[in-house]
Formats: sequence, structure tokens, C-alpha cells
Amino acid sequence: MENKASKPQVAEPIADVFENRRPSEAEKKWAEKTLAPTLEKNPERPIGAPTGVNVNDLGHACFTTISGVPIRRLYTRADLPEDWSEEKYLAYPGQPPYTRGIHATGYRGKLYTMRQFSGFASPEETNRRYKYLLEHGGGGLSVAFDLPTLMGYDSDHAASEGEVGKCGVAIDSLQDMEILFSGIDLEKTTVSMTINSPASVLWAMYLVVAEKQGADWKKISGTIQNDILKEYIAQKEYIYPPAPSMRLVIDTFEFGSKFTPRFNTISISGYHIREAGSTALQELAFTLYDGVEYVEWARRRGLEVDEFGPRLSFFFNAHNDFFEEIAKYRAARKIWSRVMKDRFGAKNQRTWLMRFHTQTAGVSLPAQQPMNNIARVALQALAAVLGGTQSLHCDSYDEALALPTEEAARIALRTQQIIAYESGVTQTVDPLGGSYFLENLTLQMEKNAFDYFAKLDAMGGMVKAIERGYPQKEIAESAYQYQRAVEAGEKIIVGVNDFTIEEEPPQILYIDESVARQQSAKLKALRGQRSNDEVRRTLDALKKAAAQEPRGGTNGNISPVNTMPYLVDAVRAYATVGEICEALREIYGTYTETSIT
Repeated sequence: MENKASKPQVAEPIADVFENRRPSEAEKKWAEKTLAPTLEKNPERPIGAPTGVNVNDLGHACFTTISGVPIRRLYTRADLPEDWSEEKYLAYPGQPPYTRGIHATGYRGKLYTMRQFSGFASPEETNRRYKYLLEHGGGGLSVAFDLPTLMGYDSDHAASEGEVGKCGVAIDSLQDMEILFSGIDLEKTTVSMTINSPASVLWAMYLVVAEKQGADWKKISGTIQNDILKEYIAQKEYIYPPAPSMRLVIDTFEFGSKFTPRFNTISISGYHIREAGSTALQELAFTLYDGVEYVEWARRRGLEVDEFGPRLSFFFNAHNDFFEEIAKYRAARKIWSRVMKDRFGAKNQRTWLMRFHTQTAGVSLPAQQPMNNIARVALQALAAVLGGTQSLHCDSYDEALALPTEEAARIALRTQQIIAYESGVTQTVDPLGGSYFLENLTLQMEKNAFDYFAKLDAMGGMVKAIERGYPQKEIAESAYQYQRAVEAGEKIIVGVNDFTIEEEPPQILYIDESVARQQSAKLKALRGQRSNDEVRRTLDALKKAAAQEPRGGTNGNISPVNTMPYLVDAVRAYATVGEICEALREIYGTYTETSIT
């Protein structure tokens, strides 16, 4: 299906804040009387700049954010639009355009959720880790799945060899999901699940486990990532082609809006786009435009934006450039509010709100001198909190080496708690609001993101752009330029290309092949105990539904060929992840990315 998205309509044009800068007479006098003599005696030199270079040859462009945005030495009122005012550009917390946050009281009314991303080895071991995190003050759970689960294979499949339980928990069936959440009240615990191509399958398992616990689906809360577009753009863990993959995502929107009103059926993710090497701007623009694409497809299904819009959520990266990251989060709220009102005509104020989870930047945490990563993570997490995140995960210092040890996971959680309870930053809303520098960065982010929107609109939407390789090429170029700067010593990474030492590697968590043997034994036993006739019946019904085009499901009525009810039936029969995904492969086929030139 072709995306015929209209161009976003913004209420007023966003000023180019670097044009027509008019410094005050006081600033001119400062530059002449104070700055000039100082520069003559002590020329500016960016960290990493080669010695012997004249300051006049360096210019402002040598001082940049981590994404390459030029930074002036000083920001004043002259760096904001002439008509800039707090009322017009900032407003107040809890009011459009939500620059200062979506909650009027900030964290004074509700602290951000401390949601540690965790999952490894078997469901039994991960269940013990979840209980450990909850006992030590964690406010919610976030499930990491292993690679076979992410790709829709059972643990005993040939493609799973060597990967079972290594990068997350192995989940093969409803039985594993029951073990994973044993002793954890799903009606009282928010759970986020990082799964994409088989997202609807794992969500169906989660719902059935909640049902078996006696939980009310209308009361459970959490998030399923379910963002297939960023898989094609960045992470590459996809199974089916884009069109049927989008159909499965919209099925969850429709099903969730009727049966699970408190559960977020998507977390539109910029995190993995940034981990692939994008700039902060590209992360912002591509993530929000992915959101636009999902809304366009949902509307074509016949869904009303105010019906599913309040359950759309986002997931951002928190990288090292402190102010750039805060500006990114503030701009994101402004842009999404405008898009939902002006482009899609949303009337429900909750639809205008951008709610987002943040995770610190795993890609920024090197294996060298890993204890330094504790400081990096603290700064990144602080930026996320100052930017107004609703929930937060802090990476462990041993991120580059292995899945976290129990000690490393505890330090990551304690980092969040120190920020929350000792730093004082949660006591006032948007404490950096009004900073000339931050407001300038926020405006630049907003303007340049809409420039990307215009390019993507001209291509016919994000699916068309992905098929052309446009976002992939943009990210690849940014990743190359950043790596070139690191290798040239223009950007210093402490402990990697400067301040290096000889060191002993720390102790790490090691997952052996016993997990694969254990999971394979459970699968063999399961297939001998369940009703295989019932499994075949439910899988045949699923394939029949998947082969039909869905019809509109407006006014709260679910489409008669929405795949979710059929997935729930298959899960109840204890069909495995691999069996269900294989049934869908038979209908949809698989996707291979074309070469990008």
C-alpha cells in the first residue's frame, strides 16, 4: 500500500535562529573590550584540535556537539527569534506545546519509572533477576529477549545454535512466559517488552499469562516495542516484508484500543537508530516520522486517531552530549504535539502528549576501562531526567563485555536512585528552561526535524524511503564521520584514544550451552503433552486470517480479520514462537534488504 501522507502543517514557521543575529550594544562592547584581548593572549582550542593551528583558521565550526552542530562561545538573547517569549515558545508544564513537559508538576507528582532492561539465559534465571531488581527498588520490568526469539525461531531450531539465552531470555512458548512472570503480579507491575517482528506473538503470550493470573486486561499496563520500521532502518531484526509487518502492527493497535486501554501497543524507537550511528537530529526526525507512518497506516485501516493515539509511546537514546540530548527531548514533545493536532486533527489532549522511555547509550560505553562507564551513564541519565523522561533504564558499566552481572545491574539501578533522591533535579520542572543555549538548540532541532519530514513526505512516506535506502544511507554517513573523527583524535574518548592504561578484564556474566539444552528438553516435553491437533487447528485458522485483507474496524469494533484473536488462540494451545512465526512466513514470506548504493 502506498503512503499518500500530506505534508505536516505547522501553526507558524519556525525561525532560522542563525539568520539575522543582532547582538546587543552591551554584547558588542564585551566582545571588543573583554573577549578580543583574551583571545589574543589565550586563543581558543577545541579538545582534539591539532597543535600549531591558528585560532582564526578554526572558527566556530570546530566547536560542535557530538552530532556536529556548531556551537557558539556564548549565547544571549540575540540567539533566539526576535519574537521569542516564554508564553509563545515555552508555555507552561502540562500545556501545549509541552516544551517544558507533559505533567504540570513534573516529577513532584510522579517520579519517573526506574525500569531496568534485563533478561538472560532461561526464564527461571531471569525470573530470579526480576525479583532481585524489584526487591532493590525497581519500579517496573523491561524484558530483553534472546536472538532466536527476536527472529521468531524456537531454541531447538538450527538457526538458534550458539545464541540461546545469550543476549536475552529464551522464550519458546506460553510455558516459558508463565515461568518468566511467576510470582509477579502483572496487574500491579508495568512491563515493557523489547520485541519487534514477533511482537504480537509475545504480547499474546503475555496477555494469556495475565489472564491465567486472574488479571483484568483492562487494568494491566506496560509497553510492547512493536516498532518494525526501525528494524528496517537500523537494527535489521525483521522477518516479513514491510507491508504485512505493518499490518501486524496495526492489528495490535486495533486490538489494544478495545481490550487493553492502559497498555501501550507500540514504543516507537529512536534508541536503535542512534545506536546504529545516527546524529541526535536523525534519531529525532526518523523516530517521529516513523510515528507519522504508523498513524497514516492506522487511519487507512479506519481507526480514529483519538482512539489509538493516547497509547502511542516513544523510546529515545541518552547519549553523551548533555545539552544536545535535553534539547532533543524538548523538541520531540513540541513536534509530536503539532503533528497530532495540525496534521491528523486529533482533538483529545492525551493524543497530543508524547510519553517516552529513555535508555542510556550502550554504543557510547567502551570495553576499555569499563568502570569509567558509571560516570558516562550518570551524565546520560541526568540529561534524560532533565529532559522530562517518563521512565528510564541505566546501562551497566560492563555493557560492552557481556550481559550485566548482579553487581553491575545494582549499580545501574542505584545511579537512577541517586539522581532521583540526592541530586535535587526532580524538585522543579524543566530547570534549564529559558537557557539561551538550550532554547537555541531546541529550536534548531525542531526546525531541522521538519526539514527531514518534508523530504520523507516527498518520497511517499517512511516505507517508501526505507525501500530506497534513504534513512539507512543518512545514518551510515553519520556513523562514518563520527568514527573518522574518533580515529583522527578530533573527538576524545577517555580510555580509548587518550588516557589509556594497561588493565585486567573484569569478571563478566557467562552464559553456557546448558541453557540451549534445557530449553530444547522443555520443548520436546511440551510437544508430547499438549494437544497437537489443537495446535494445528489454531495455526490453520491464523494462516487463513493472515491471508485476508483486514476490513475497517471503526467505532470500537475490531476487524473480523485482525490476527490478534487468532494469535491468542494459538498461544493458549501452547503453539511455540517458532511454529507461529513459521505459519506467518508461509503466508507473508520473508524480507531481504536490497543493497544500498
